[in-house]
Amino acid sequence: MIDENQKDDPFIKGELITVIYANEENFYTVARVKVQKTNVELHEKVIAIVGTLPKLDEEHQYTFYGKVIEHPKFGQQFQVSTFEKEVPKTTEGIIRYLSSERFKGIGRKTAEAIVEKLGEQAISKIVEDKNVLKTVASLNDDKIQLIYDQVILHQGIEQVLIELYKLGFGPQLAMKIFQAYKEETLQVLKNNPYQLIYDVEGIGFAKADNLGQTLGFTKDQPERIHAGCLHIVQEMSLQEGHVYIVRDALISEAISLLSDHSYSISKQEVEQQLLFLEEEGQLIVEGDNVYFPSLFFAEKGLVTNISKLLTSEQQIDEFPESEFLKAIGETEDELKIEYAPSQKEAIKTALKSSMMILTGGPGTGKTTVIRGIVESYAKLHGLSLNKKDYSRENPFPILLVAPTGRAAKRMSEATGLPAETIHRLLGWKGGHSGFEKDEDNPITGKLLIVDEVSMVDIWLANQLFKSLPSKIQVILVGDEDQLPSVGPGQVLSELLHSKVVPTVNLIDIYRQAKESSIIQLAHKMKEGHLPEDIIEAKTDRRFFPCSQEQVISVIEQICQNALKKGYTAKDIQVLAPMYRGNAGIEALNAKLQNIFNAKKEKQREIVFGEVAYRVGDVVLQLVNNPEENVFNGDRGEIVAIFYAKENVEKQDQLIISFDGIEVMYTKQDLNQITLAYCCSVHKSQGSEFPIVIMPIVRGYHRMLRRNLVYTGITRAKEYLILCGEVKAFQTAIQQQNEMKRNTKLKEKLIENVECKM
Repeated sequence: MIDENQKDDPFIKGELITVIYANEENFYTVARVKVQKTNVELHEKVIAIVGTLPKLDEEHQYTFYGKVIEHPKFGQQFQVSTFEKEVPKTTEGIIRYLSSERFKGIGRKTAEAIVEKLGEQAISKIVEDKNVLKTVASLNDDKIQLIYDQVILHQGIEQVLIELYKLGFGPQLAMKIFQAYKEETLQVLKNNPYQLIYDVEGIGFAKADNLGQTLGFTKDQPERIHAGCLHIVQEMSLQEGHVYIVRDALISEAISLLSDHSYSISKQEVEQQLLFLEEEGQLIVEGDNVYFPSLFFAEKGLVTNISKLLTSEQQIDEFPESEFLKAIGETEDELKIEYAPSQKEAIKTALKSSMMILTGGPGTGKTTVIRGIVESYAKLHGLSLNKKDYSRENPFPILLVAPTGRAAKRMSEATGLPAETIHRLLGWKGGHSGFEKDEDNPITGKLLIVDEVSMVDIWLANQLFKSLPSKIQVILVGDEDQLPSVGPGQVLSELLHSKVVPTVNLIDIYRQAKESSIIQLAHKMKEGHLPEDIIEAKTDRRFFPCSQEQVISVIEQICQNALKKGYTAKDIQVLAPMYRGNAGIEALNAKLQNIFNAKKEKQREIVFGEVAYRVGDVVLQLVNNPEENVFNGDRGEIVAIFYAKENVEKQDQLIISFDGIEVMYTKQDLNQITLAYCCSVHKSQGSEFPIVIMPIVRGYHRMLRRNLVYTGITRAKEYLILCGEVKAFQTAIQQQNEMKRNTKLKEKLIENVECKM
C-alpha cells in the first residue's frame, strides 16, 4: 500500500478513527487512523499513531509525517514528528467540526446557522474578523466572543505547531514552546528568538542562535549578545560550580562564542551589552566579578545569616563544667561506649556554641559524636527523645537533616531519631513554587544538625539559614575531601577556611575502623598516596587489574559470583564517573540488568527509549518529587507494572517502592528515573552500600580526581572491589581536586563577622 507519487518523507494520510489516549499535560497521544495514502510499507490499513500532538478531531482528515516503529507489545505503529490537518471544506464537514466537543457551547443547530450564513469559508472568515458572526441572528455578543476565542485557539495550536515544525523543532519541544507563549508564539519568535532560552527548558544558546539566524537576526544584534553573555554565566555556574565569573574571562568567552570565521565581535560591543544587562538587573557586577542575581543574593544572604548567628545576643543556655561532664558520662554509660578526649571536646563545643562545624574522614567517629551531642543536649535540657511525647503545638526540638533521602535514613539509623531531607524540612513545593519556610515563616526547633554538608550548594545553604528561628544552635557535619556540591559554591570548604565558625576536626581513627583496609585506603588517598599493597587481597578489599576493554566482563563475573553467594542487587552498587563509553554507566547498566534481572517469560516490562524497565529492577530517582516524599538520589525497586488496558486511566503504569513508599509513574514520567545497578559517584554521595564495585580506567581521564575516587570508595560499608588500571588509580590520587570554584563566601564571612565583633 505505497503511493509512489507522494514526497520522500515517510507519511500516512487518512481519517482519524478514534483517540485511544491523550495526556492533557504533555499532549502525548495515541490514536488510530484509517490510512488512505502512504509511502511506507504497512501491515494493515488501520494503524496506531503515537506522538506529542494537540487535540485531534475524530472523523477528520490528517497527513502525519514521521516513521514506522515496531512496539514490542502493540506491534506496528507510526511515530509522528509533524502533521497537517485537512480543514473541512464541505458544508456537513464544517458543521460537524464546529459542533464537536472542542467547541464548548456550540451545538449542531448553532453550527448549522453559522454555516448557512457564512458558507463553506466560515472558519477562515471567523479567524479574519469575528464581527462576521454578528450576521448570525441567534448569537449574542458573549456567544460571538466565545466562538471566536475557541476557533482562534484550536486553529492557532495547529498553525503554530506546523510553523515550529518547519523551523526545525520536534513535537515535544514545539509543544513546550506553545505552552509557554500560546497564540503569541510566532510573534515572540519573530521579535526575539533568544527569549526561548529563558522561558523554555531544553533550548540552549546554540538552538536559539540557529533559529535567530534562520529568522534573519544579525550577529551583532543586542539580543544575541545578551543571550550569549547570560548563557556563559549560566554554563560556568551550573557546569563548573562558580558563584561568580571574572569579568575579563566572561568577555573573552563571549567573544569566542559570538564570533566565527565570517564575523568577529569586538570587546567594546560585549562590554556595552554587559553594562545594559547590569542596568536591567539581569546580571550583578561587584568589582571585577559578574553574578547571576540569584547567586549574588544567595551568597550575600548566607553571609548575613551566618554572621547574625555567630554574633547575636541570643543566650545559649550555660551549664557548669560538671554538668557537661555528667551528661556526657551518662551518655557513655547508656550507649556503652567511651568517648576519646577529642570527641568529648567536640560534644562540649557543640553544646556551648550557636554554630559549630564537625569534620573528619571515615572512621573518625563523626556519627558517634552526633549521637553524643543529641543525647547530652537532651539530658542538659531535660528533654525526652521519644517523639510521642510531642505534638503539633509542642514540636520536637531536635532537627536532624541531610541533603538526600538515603543520607537522612543513615543519620536516623545511627542516632535512633527521625531525620529528613533539607528540602522536606524547608517545605519544598517543587518547580517554581519554592519553599514554604523562609525568614517570615521559620522552621521550629532548638538544635539543628546537618549531615553531609559538602553536598549543600550556595542556594540551598542560603534557604536553610534564612529559615532559622532567632534562637537555635546549628551543627554542620561533613568531610571536606569529598566531592563538592553539584550546584554552585563550595560551602563547607569556605566555612572551614574562613575560620570564623568554631570547628572540631576529628583525625583519630578508632579501633574498629582501624581494622578496615577500606578506611586505611581512604586516609592514604587523602594524603596523596597509593598503598604499595593495593593489588593484594584483603579481608574487605580486592583489586582486579584489567584493561578498559575487559572492565565490563570483569564486573559481570564479580556480580555473578556475588549472586551465587546469596547477595542481591540491593547489596551491590557499581559506581562509575562517566555515562558514555564502553566502560560507562549506560553500558554497565545494560549488562548488569541482564545479570540481576534478565527478561523472563511473562515478566512485565515497559520500554522507554532504549531501556526496558522490568518488575524487580533497581532504579534511581533523578528529580525531587516532594508530593510523594521521594527525592533526587533515592534508590527504589519496581514492584508492579500495569498495562493500559488494565486500569481506568488507560495508560501504562509502573509502581516503584522507595523503602516502603510506593510511587506510581506513567510512561511519560519515566524520564524521572534510570536503572541503578550502576550509578555515578555524585549520585551515590550520602549513601552507603554493603558492597561497592568501582572501575578505574584511563578512559575516565577527564573525571579522574582524588575527591571523586575518595568519595566513591568511602561508599563501601563492608566490601570494596576495585578493577581496572593501577596507573589510572595512581593518576586519580595524584590529580588534585577539580579547579577551585569562584566564590567570595570566605572573604565576605571574615569581613562581616570581624565588623560585628
